[in-house]
Amino acid sequence: MNKASKTAISPTRAEDYPEWYQQVIRHADLAENSPVRGCMVIKPWGYALWENMQRVLDKKFKETGHQNAYFPLFIPMSYLEKEAEHVEGFAKECAVVTHHRLEADPETGGLRPAGPLEEPLIVRPTSETIIGAMYAKWVQSYRDLPILINQWANVVRWEMRTRLFLRTAEFLWQEGHTVHATKEEAIEETYKMLDVYADFAENYMAVPVIKGEKTAGERFPGADITVSIEAMMQDRKALQAGTSHFLGQNFSRAQEIKFQDQNSEISYAWTTSWGVSTRLIGALIMTHSDDDGMVIPPKIAPAHAVILPIYRDETQRAEVLAYCQELKQELSKQAYAGRAIEVELDDRDLRGGEKKWYHVKRGVPLRIEVGPKDMAKDAVFLARRDTGKQESMGRADLLANLLSILDDMQANLLTRAKAMREEFTQEINSEAEFRKYFTPKNADNPEFHGGFAMCYFSSEEEVQPLLDELKVTIRCIPIDDNDTPGICFLTGKPAEKKGVFAKAY
Repeated sequence: MNKASKTAISPTRAEDYPEWYQQVIRHADLAENSPVRGCMVIKPWGYALWENMQRVLDKKFKETGHQNAYFPLFIPMSYLEKEAEHVEGFAKECAVVTHHRLEADPETGGLRPAGPLEEPLIVRPTSETIIGAMYAKWVQSYRDLPILINQWANVVRWEMRTRLFLRTAEFLWQEGHTVHATKEEAIEETYKMLDVYADFAENYMAVPVIKGEKTAGERFPGADITVSIEAMMQDRKALQAGTSHFLGQNFSRAQEIKFQDQNSEISYAWTTSWGVSTRLIGALIMTHSDDDGMVIPPKIAPAHAVILPIYRDETQRAEVLAYCQELKQELSKQAYAGRAIEVELDDRDLRGGEKKWYHVKRGVPLRIEVGPKDMAKDAVFLARRDTGKQESMGRADLLANLLSILDDMQANLLTRAKAMREEFTQEINSEAEFRKYFTPKNADNPEFHGGFAMCYFSSEEEVQPLLDELKVTIRCIPIDDNDTPGICFLTGKPAEKKGVFAKAY
């Protein structure tokens, strides 16, 4: 706890948002930089968050007919070369393996690469090409379709500027890859999986998102259509939280994924891919956390509650711990959002305030303090992480109302995030307004300026010079409620759709 600022995290969001983000990760013990440049070590509390995300998403994937499999980490360079737009899009981010072993270096006494490979191998930046090569072997007839496969894996993209969870050289993700007999079925799959991501973001992460289509300049390399979910962080920047791609026949032609249709004619298949990553943890931090640390929605929290026993001597300790153990067992018998209530009991030899702030900074939804006076009333002292509300509550009342309290916390976090997004979303109809909105010196608060600008635009090419100047991007063209044409904010020309414009991570 920082006594000077009266917050647990220093600097605060208003003082230095990027550094605040790093400090939340450190104080919540989520992750840290590794000895390998650009890579991170995800620590148990952070990994438990990812496991809970995996658990929910994996269930959703299987409910929509998908199966899990695993494909190689290494991709022959020639595979990437087959799809020209794809390789161009990823070439600068590829890590390349050129040798297959090490040998002693007589000059230095150390080791040196030996045995160059006949063909360099790319460390997986994404798996369309290697999975496509396998699908080409598996698909012969329309009876083999559709193929609906997902893999949980790590990928490497050689980023120059890294930030924990948001952009690292190696990160964890899932990537779905599907093959279909018709264009219509593949497009349906693309949008179906976007809906799965949006449902997860809003109903589990309590992060409101806008579903939309990417412009040609922002599209996944090699895709015909890319759709995404876009979320607003507390500094008003956008974060792309998930993408789904209709790949048309581009990869099937490159990889020779062909099948005999019902008319005995040979056709190229239609493919999709879609994914989310550990970037979701970054989204969680920047949507909900405050100047005291993490705030985690109950549905994905590694622990729903922590019990803190309070006592003065060994006699009291034995009595209080017995009460707390029994309470923990009673709470754990209940289930919330598809899993048993998870409760920690923290009896470490630490000062009460130190223990309290440890769990505040980690974002545990509920803190339950129990001392002799509470036991005498068969009660507990309950504190909510989302609102900070603290109250004495009967043990029976806690057990009876636990699930509704968690539900209320989950709903409150989503409502709060939606209100923030609504406050900082603005319709903009002129270049002057646009410039003012995205220029810090013209903003009331230079640290946090802009937000989501909803603008009609005539073409990406015409607005791009202004966007480059202001470091703004077109996040997406919203799918919902976007059928009324208008006038381009920059050129004055007719425009069919609005776009979401924002500064972004």
